[in-house]
Amino acid sequence: MTRRTAVLAGAAALASGCGAAPRHAPEPVAASAEPGRPAASAAPDPAPAPVPVPVQFTHGPLTRPQVALTFHGQGEPALTTALLAEAERAGARLTVLAVGDWLDAYPRLAHRILDGGHELGNHTQTHRDIDTMSPAGAYAEIAGCADRLRRLTGSPGRWFRPSQARRVTPTVQRAALRAGYPRVLSYDVDSLDYTDPGTPAIGANVLHRVRPGSIVSLHLGHPGTIAALPAILDGLHARSLRAVTATELLT
Repeated sequence: MTRRTAVLAGAAALASGCGAAPRHAPEPVAASAEPGRPAASAAPDPAPAPVPVPVQFTHGPLTRPQVALTFHGQGEPALTTALLAEAERAGARLTVLAVGDWLDAYPRLAHRILDGGHELGNHTQTHRDIDTMSPAGAYAEIAGCADRLRRLTGSPGRWFRPSQARRVTPTVQRAALRAGYPRVLSYDVDSLDYTDPGTPAIGANVLHRVRPGSIVSLHLGHPGTIAALPAILDGLHARSLRAVTATELLT
C-alpha cells in the first residue's frame, strides 16, 4: 500500500465513527457544586405550607343529647347573678363569652361564673364591630380581653367569639390564632334576645330551632332572657337535652 493509500484509509476509518464526534451531541451534564463530585439534581420548590386558622364551630355532634347555652357577657351584675342562679337550680352549665371592659368594671363576676361550674371565654375587649377592624385593631381587641381573663382567672379561656358578628373574617381568624385561640365559637340558634322581643318570643326562638348539638346565642343583661330561661330549660328537659358548657359539648 502506498503512503497516499494508507492516509486515505485512515481518514475513512475516522469518518466511520472510531474516535469521531457522535452524530447527536450528549445531554449536557450539570456542573458539580464541588470538583470531583457529581452534581445533585435540582429539587422542586416545596409547596407553601397552608396558613393555620382557628377551627370555627357552629354546632356540636348531632348525636349527643346535649346543647350549649352561650351568653355574650356584659350588663348589670344583678341580672347576671340571677341568671346563673336560675341555671344552677336546673343543673345547667353555661358558657359566658365575656367582654373585657365588663370584667374591668365587675371583676368578681369572673369567679362567680367559674365557681358555679360554668366557663368563661373571650368576646373582645370593648365589643366593637371586629370584622371591620384592621389586623392590628382586631388583635388588640382579642388580646386585651385575653389579658383580663388571664389576670383574673389564670387562664385566657378556651373560646373566642367575635363581637357584633356571627362568623369571623380571615383577618379576625388570624388575629384570634395569634392571640392564642385555635377555636372560634359561633352558633346555629339565635335567640334574638338582644332585641328584647319579650319573654315568650325568646323562648320560642330557642325551642323552635334547637336540636341535639346546638350552640345557642343568648345575652346577659336582658331581663327578658332571665325570665325566659326556666321555660327554655324545661323545654330542653322535655326533649331529653341537657345544657352543658361548650367545652363539654365539643370535646
